[in-house]
Amino acid sequence: MKKPELADKDILNPSEAAEFYDLSRRKFFCLLKSESLPFIAMYNNRKLIIRSEFEAFLKARPEVEEALKNGRSPISQKARCQAQGSSKR
Repeated sequence: MKKPELADKDILNPSEAAEFYDLSRRKFFCLLKSESLPFIAMYNNRKLIIRSEFEAFLKARPEVEEALKNGRSPISQKARCQAQGSSKR
């Protein structure tokens, strides 16, 4: 049996989503850690991306999509510093 194409899947894992949307993997995984997002579905400890919700999220926030594609951080420097400070404790 052949694996389904990414274009045919409704739910993607984070690696597949980064590949399909041509996003920086590092920045995408940083985004997934940074905040609660409407397109995340949890399956046990795994994060899954609901494709239709993710597309709506990117459409509503084009600056985030551009930042993820260009490899720039989609979160502000202040938020990044706060997240790093809380993880060191």
